[in-house]
Amino acid sequence: METKKVIVIGGGITGISTTYFLQKEARDKSLPIEVKLIESSSRLGGVIQTVKKDGFVIEKGPDSIIVSKKSGLKMIEDVGLKDQVVYNTAGKSYILVNGKLHTMPEGSYMGIPTKVTPFITSGLFSPVGKIRAAADFILPKGKKQSDQSLGGFFRRRLGDEIVENLIEPLLSGIYAGDIDQLSLMSLFPNFYQMEQKYRSLVFGLKRTIPKAPKKIKKQPTKKGMFLSLKSGLETLIEEIEKKLNEGSVLKNIGVNQIEREGEGYKVIVSNGETLFANSVVIATNHFQAQKMLQNYSFMNIFKEMPSNSVANVAMAFPKTAIKEDIEGTGFIVSRNSDFRITACTWTHKKWPGSTPEGKVLLRCYVGKPDDQEVVNLSDEEIIQIALTDLNKTMNITAKPEFHIVTRWKDSMPQYTVGHLERMTRVKEALNRDLPGVYLAGGSFEGVGIPGCIDQGEGAANKVLNYLN
Repeated sequence: METKKVIVIGGGITGISTTYFLQKEARDKSLPIEVKLIESSSRLGGVIQTVKKDGFVIEKGPDSIIVSKKSGLKMIEDVGLKDQVVYNTAGKSYILVNGKLHTMPEGSYMGIPTKVTPFITSGLFSPVGKIRAAADFILPKGKKQSDQSLGGFFRRRLGDEIVENLIEPLLSGIYAGDIDQLSLMSLFPNFYQMEQKYRSLVFGLKRTIPKAPKKIKKQPTKKGMFLSLKSGLETLIEEIEKKLNEGSVLKNIGVNQIEREGEGYKVIVSNGETLFANSVVIATNHFQAQKMLQNYSFMNIFKEMPSNSVANVAMAFPKTAIKEDIEGTGFIVSRNSDFRITACTWTHKKWPGSTPEGKVLLRCYVGKPDDQEVVNLSDEEIIQIALTDLNKTMNITAKPEFHIVTRWKDSMPQYTVGHLERMTRVKEALNRDLPGVYLAGGSFEGVGIPGCIDQGEGAANKVLNYLN
């Protein structure tokens, strides 16, 4: 039987997951399939990158995997890392509004209140803002529409204050975008469906969110909603890579172009070689995907798709340098604040095993949608911005013992209004003109580590079905 050849392009979590699932299925079922993974840089993992220094474990990219999406933990277990799993400390988190830190109201789900008392007593909102939010109980459901902006949807239901002081800081922290441009149906279609079914978002959440089990005894430390690995998330990448077939990963090789040839595809790579594949999975960002398929006009929509840049700085201090500490694991910043940082994680409190005894690790983020130039500043300028902003709520008397600044240029794809419809059109065109070529990854159908693993598994299944 003829061996079918599959090429996966892009060695981030999506591409490496696709390769892992394809090779595992081929081994388990003795399928005549050869899978190669091509990565343009010298390492796999993309934005998942861990630095170990002086006893610290520092993430340069994402620092956690959400527990509620099962595919992250399942992958960890599959590659034998279950005993390395750690959960975040479920301490207080804050929102910075009007120069003050306010605790996150208890019972809010993605910024939508589900409990009345914590919301009423919160200093985050004015009396007028609270009354406006209560209109959610009486407003009619919105008109049926194919898509709308997250900001427009939530402003209509809950008013500007809730959006700007609670929902926007939370969602911007995840998507690094302007919620008045981001697509509701691409990111949170469940809220649209909830409004259509229950009319009120608050009523809808009360009906659909599973109730927490009754507390029997007070737990000394609550297990958080996120998990990581003792030696950092890059350990997951390293373990998946070890499971891949020997010689199947090609690093430091870019892909210039993909061309149809008979029943398969020519993949022209940066070292001048041409590889053949029966099926191709493109697990890169949308800019690179468009360049590889630049001969196909339906890919031109990705030229217009925006992608934001973000940066973060991790700073290590002795505990004695923090003269005025805060009880909690971090804060996010409202868009109306005069801060240039967008959030700060007190990593030593969120992930206790990440930091040596007697030390403090703070990680600050910069790169608002309307402040993209901050990412291009020097390390020293970014550190100064972070320390200046931190000292508005804390009292830090020393320079960091060391710092690590990480810049992720154009790394946050923006699913603007209409994204779902555009992706449907691209998939239909691929199926028609380039059968056996698939797109997967954060630019297309969901961000976050579990979401990308799911896309990798989905792409592997599509390839297997196509190859029959």
